[in-house]
Amino acid sequence: MELVVLNTSGKETGKKVTLDESVFGIEPNKHAVYLEVKQYLAAQRQGTHKAKERSEITASTKKLKKQKGSGSARYGDIKSPTFRGGGRVFGPKPRDYRFKLNKALKRLAKKSVLSQKMRDNSIRIVEGLSISAPKTKDFITILNALALNDKKSLFILPDTNKNVYLSSRNLPKTKVMKFNEISSYDLINAGEIVFLEGAVEKFQENLKK
Repeated sequence: MELVVLNTSGKETGKKVTLDESVFGIEPNKHAVYLEVKQYLAAQRQGTHKAKERSEITASTKKLKKQKGSGSARYGDIKSPTFRGGGRVFGPKPRDYRFKLNKALKRLAKKSVLSQKMRDNSIRIVEGLSISAPKTKDFITILNALALNDKKSLFILPDTNKNVYLSSRNLPKTKVMKFNEISSYDLINAGEIVFLEGAVEKFQENLKK
């Protein structure tokens, strides 16, 4: 399995990169993808929701009426959950929504997404991005050359590149990440995935560990 390497002008360079069949050519496992996306979204939740219980309400503790003889139900104080403004029964409490997944399952999820993207012809390899200074205009020129200006795209870098990151930060449909920061959610959320030439080998090696 091979892909042609493009330059930043969108033209073929004549070079090709061999893709590992075990990463880009497997039968997608939808349940593995579902679990990792669920884990990612759960980790984004703040979990700071809180409702006051009966003991946390500031109000009088006086018994509203005598226990017997009224002909109606027994009442305690005004903090009872049956009254408006009273404490809530079994209300939400702060909690952490994160949960654990095995590394093998997370690797399978990424392989599944990449294999599906490969089938959809949504993966490209670019020779390299050379931006001398953080300029959004320069990055937009590259997007236009690659016909990605109106598409959601994910650029995967082999190493940290501050100029490339800062140049793309203001673009809502473009995301730039290092190869070891990628989740299945990032891969799915992108319409087109663009690997820089050196990132493919590192990404494949990372998924084989």
